Amino acid sequence: MLIKTSSFNGEVNQAIEIVQQIRTEVSHAIVGQQEVVDQVLVALLAAGHVLIEGVPGLGKTLLVQALAKTFDGRFTRIQFTPDLMPSDVTGHAMYDMKSEEFRIRKGPVFTHLLLADEINRAPAKSQAALLEVMQEQQVTIEGRGFTVSKPFMTLATQNPLEQEGTYPLPEAQLDRFLLKIRIDYPSDQEEIRLVKQVTSTKVGEGLDVSAVSAIIKPENVMTLQRLTANLQVDDRVYDYVVSIVRNTRTWPGITLGAGPRGSIALIRAARAAALLAERNFVTPDDVKDIALATLRHRITLAPELEIEGHDVDMVLKAVLSKVEAPRL
Repeated sequence: MLIKTSSFNGEVNQAIEIVQQIRTEVSHAIVGQQEVVDQVLVALLAAGHVLIEGVPGLGKTLLVQALAKTFDGRFTRIQFTPDLMPSDVTGHAMYDMKSEEFRIRKGPVFTHLLLADEINRAPAKSQAALLEVMQEQQVTIEGRGFTVSKPFMTLATQNPLEQEGTYPLPEAQLDRFLLKIRIDYPSDQEEIRLVKQVTSTKVGEGLDVSAVSAIIKPENVMTLQRLTANLQVDDRVYDYVVSIVRNTRTWPGITLGAGPRGSIALIRAARAAALLAERNFVTPDDVKDIALATLRHRITLAPELEIEGHDVDMVLKAVLSKVEAPRL
């Protein structure tokens, strides 16, 4: 539990300790993938949503379950398929024969952590069912608004390889995600540890988060988010962030640059990265460390660059190398 203190710095120090404990507990279930774990924690602290791109079988569901357990939160998984209806996501009104009236049946979005698995396999209408709840933390059913529990976070996954039978996310929805995280195969040693952990005295392939302990409650996560939002940001860091984002709009080979929401997201994510780095203020390095995950889904490359073998991360790294970081 967070203990109230008279000093903001004292509260931040307690928050830092709690975040490190959460990080440690998640690592009890997840082997390796520390950068991915850290970026998901950044999104949680910044009260944002994440899009996770990676091939199946890399532990995305296990990561979300472990994170939910650390704060005693509810976890729901939706498998997005071509026949998924919007009401399957948000809920619907159903007629009760006994009372002879309609009752609201809430959908799986009424949770703390929502795993939207393979989100690009569902048609646009079902994808759009998440837009309202991601932006406004509420769901409208039959004209009535229902608030979801807080904290609320959507973690959507998509497969980077299979394009057949998929529906690409529109820019408006991509912009709702604070981060786009790329999860890759584990290293040799990590994969050996993973195989040993999963096959040791276990039957089947059930996900095991028994080693993860609850550290805090959902309301404490909201306190962490408020503290994160109040971390100090120097005016020169604001200038640096805006300069990076504005450069994406004029950079050769980028047909669509990041908008003002990109600058806002980068500040929010950098604050969370600073807390994860055990500081109560943001540095230019915090911005650099989280810039790729924050901006890679907000820009569009020209087709000729992709033909030449360039990808978004390569171009963003070039932008970061050009924009001079301030010295604080």
